[in-house]
Amino acid sequence: MRLTAVRAPERGPLLQVVKTVLAVVLSWVVSLLLFRNGPPPVFAAIAAMLVVQPSLNQSLVKGIERSLGVVAGVLLATGLGIVLGTPSWVVMAAVAAALLLSWGLRLTSGSGNQIAISALLVLTLGATTPDYALVRVVETLVGALIGVCIHVALVPPVTLMPARDALDTLGEETAEAMERLAEALVNPKTRPGRLLLVADARRLHRWRDEAEEALDTAEDSLAFNPRARRYRGDLEAMRKSLDMLTRIGTQVRGMTRAYVDHYDAGVREERTVVAIAEELRRAAHDTRLRLRLILPSPEAEDLEETAPALTEPLDTRAPQGMRWVLIGSLMEDLRRIRHELGAQVA
Repeated sequence: MRLTAVRAPERGPLLQVVKTVLAVVLSWVVSLLLFRNGPPPVFAAIAAMLVVQPSLNQSLVKGIERSLGVVAGVLLATGLGIVLGTPSWVVMAAVAAALLLSWGLRLTSGSGNQIAISALLVLTLGATTPDYALVRVVETLVGALIGVCIHVALVPPVTLMPARDALDTLGEETAEAMERLAEALVNPKTRPGRLLLVADARRLHRWRDEAEEALDTAEDSLAFNPRARRYRGDLEAMRKSLDMLTRIGTQVRGMTRAYVDHYDAGVREERTVVAIAEELRRAAHDTRLRLRLILPSPEAEDLEETAPALTEPLDTRAPQGMRWVLIGSLMEDLRRIRHELGAQVA
């Protein structure tokens, strides 16, 4: 059995654990005070435990999901218990009915499982009476409400730093891909080396997807967050950076593919190709610089503030043979990269 199936790649925040424990304890105590003669407030503790999620938005969604699931499950179990009693087969019938009901209503798997679990608990641990059902519903609402309140009171986390780190990684990988292509244009490459160049350029897809996922998580952490207004501008800047890097990455992959498909060992002798390689190095520099301007960071490496790159026209001459196909393709993609970086300056 692989440990990765049961272990996370890294520990979650300790604050999340503290919030969950505090929410469970408070919901248990409050429920005992409200319902002194009732059974242990298991529903309240479970609700509080499930509601405390990494973001406030997820906590609210989970609170609604949990509450609706408990209400449906309790009502279903109570109705079956009153009509059919509580033998074992009724418990199984209630679970099956709960799952079929959630499937028929196209509910989420979390909501469907919650209905089934609530029905199971009511039939096995409690009395199937209307009063018991009402107490369990109120108990669940108390636990969910306390969980949300604890989450709000103890500073909901804002996960912008992971998104910033993911964008920095994407930007650096994009810049390095341009530098690798620039080096390949002026130096001969074996076929394995050319294929590796393409594989490295395609990896930009993965870095881009990871950055988008990190940004989605950051945006989710700001939903309903009291501190959201302070970070909205940063999130918008990150989205713009991701869009810029996505478009540049598309051009870099196109240039790399064109270089491999139309490879000519003698193409490095063309003055235009040498100029294109130099422009790619400048583009790599400016990509890093644009990220520093859009997403300033005190820990970032200082980059020289040069005159705007990619503004001088290339000195082109008619290439030999069919090399114009490769050179024309490279120049068009380079023009698009120039436009993206220039748009960020404007």
